[in-house]
Amino acid sequence: MTDDHGTAAEPGAPLLRTPLYEEHVALGARMVPFAGFEMPVQYAGIIDEHRAVRTRAGIFDICHMAEFRVFGFDAFDALQRIVTNDLHKIDELGTAVYTLMCAPDGGVIDDLIVYHTGDIEYLVIANASNRDEDAAWIRTHLPETVEFVDESDKTALIALQGPEAIRIITELAGGEPPARFHIGEARLDEQVPVLLARTGYTGEDGVEILCHVSHAVAVWRLLLSFGEVTPCGLGARDTLRLEMGYALYGNDIDRTTDPISAGLGWTLSLAKGDFVGRDRIARVKADGPTRKLVGLAVADGVPRHGFPVLHDGAQVGTVASGTFSPTLEHGIATAYVPVELAATGTSLQVAIRRRTVDAEVVKMPFVTGTSLSPK
Repeated sequence: MTDDHGTAAEPGAPLLRTPLYEEHVALGARMVPFAGFEMPVQYAGIIDEHRAVRTRAGIFDICHMAEFRVFGFDAFDALQRIVTNDLHKIDELGTAVYTLMCAPDGGVIDDLIVYHTGDIEYLVIANASNRDEDAAWIRTHLPETVEFVDESDKTALIALQGPEAIRIITELAGGEPPARFHIGEARLDEQVPVLLARTGYTGEDGVEILCHVSHAVAVWRLLLSFGEVTPCGLGARDTLRLEMGYALYGNDIDRTTDPISAGLGWTLSLAKGDFVGRDRIARVKADGPTRKLVGLAVADGVPRHGFPVLHDGAQVGTVASGTFSPTLEHGIATAYVPVELAATGTSLQVAIRRRTVDAEVVKMPFVTGTSLSPK
């Protein structure tokens, strides 16, 4: 699953709360502002929660995410012109695809997952901080024959991730969940109706569970009834996704970045026909980007978003995303650098406050050997 950066609410506007807010408080979570919501950043601790997901299973409240329904006889053609990937990949009912939605200049408006949920119906999951902009953009590009419904306020979304996740959800649902990047109906504990999406943002196998907000607390408590399940906050979600090199909107991709420079060319289908931003993106691909998003291994210190990236003492970029990797036990980061400095093994430096530390360009993902890694 895609995710977004935390943003403050409008000045004077109260922070929103997900239907699981009281559950987080009861568990002693530290709450922080995130994309206009009060969200848990951690419970017992980021490193413990991170390792729980890598070794057992963890659950995340992602009810802040946006959910849109797009349906009608022309829904496929309309969405095909809005997103970068080829929706023919999800012709089969119940399948899903990761994609981008770009502006005419090739800049990334958002990254999305599109699910084929009905004969003429699609479910779009988008980032919380982009909800209003995304909804307006999609509506603008839909013909009158296609309906658009923002179901975010009545939809809850909970992620169960980790090597034990599939065994747990199979027991709760009375059968195995759908295959990877598929979605299907289920009943948890024989009573709670949900949609199970075999997707995630951690690099581990698992599901993202969609249900009505009225069932969110019941689902959360059912999952926590398993001793192997650890409640996890946004902190662990960020370290897990960065170890896999997954893009974070607002850091690694935004309106100033194009898919080619971001290393997301695999989300494009230039052969499918016209879509918004295609001409500009095709030009970048043909000419070659001037900069590329790379992974950096940092042996000493923790790189953070915005820290300068240096080569021979001159700044050549800034850290897009950075953290301490609990799995590798050293700092990792992403950064846009000139293409001539993007080769694996290139020596760079990161300015961490008052000192400069060595960094090396490495291939992403930073971590392999997860429950989703090729066997």
